Amino acid sequence: MIIGKDMELVEGLPVLYIASIKALVVSDLHLGYEGGMAKTGVVIPKANLKSILESITKAVGGRDVKQLIIVGDIKNNFSKVSIEELRELREITTAMREKGVAVEMVKGNHDNFIETYSKDLGIRVHNDHLILGDYLFAHGDKQLSPTDTKISTIIIGHEHPSIGIRTRFGTMERMRCFLYGDISYSGRKANLIVLPAIGYFETGSDVNVYSKSRIMSPVLKKAGIDSMEAIVVSHGSTLSFGRVGSLRRLEL
Repeated sequence: MIIGKDMELVEGLPVLYIASIKALVVSDLHLGYEGGMAKTGVVIPKANLKSILESITKAVGGRDVKQLIIVGDIKNNFSKVSIEELRELREITTAMREKGVAVEMVKGNHDNFIETYSKDLGIRVHNDHLILGDYLFAHGDKQLSPTDTKISTIIIGHEHPSIGIRTRFGTMERMRCFLYGDISYSGRKANLIVLPAIGYFETGSDVNVYSKSRIMSPVLKKAGIDSMEAIVVSHGSTLSFGRVGSLRRLEL
């Protein structure tokens, strides 16, 4: 699905492609998740890294990609970098290097101490945001600092957006989604894209079910979530479901 002037939501994947800067953009990998759960006594199958690598590799195929931009929460642990996180991150950077793709990342609230390993891994780490052309990339856990650069599009993660649909059996069907709309930035209007989490176990926050007070990202709070378009990624397809405000109390 094409949005904006040169952005593509890669079909069926929680991945954004920007042609003008030859970049794939993903968010919220939460590497090392299974290892962290095992330390609490909960053993789950190791599916996260495999799923992420499959999604990124598929998105690279057939596209001119020179860089992978990760907009935060590459790791799951809030404190030091665990052995599992470092090993999995090395697998991703190695896979990208073999394809000639550089890795850039903006730190998220989970990414403490990641810069310690950046040189060894061959990645560039940006503390608050990254600006490339007229695109601004940030994690979304903090308010954006004004800049004189003429930004047309802001891309964040952090929220893990999804759409929840209640069934007649009382269960909730959850589908990850992109959010796409406008935001006021530096005195002018800019596009805002909120990426779904690419992490396998990060199923999402149901933005059409939760009250607006439960929105985590101060950037998204400022934008006004009900006016944003929800573009769902589910079952191998990418499909617009319309405005979030119209999806409240959605039932099957």
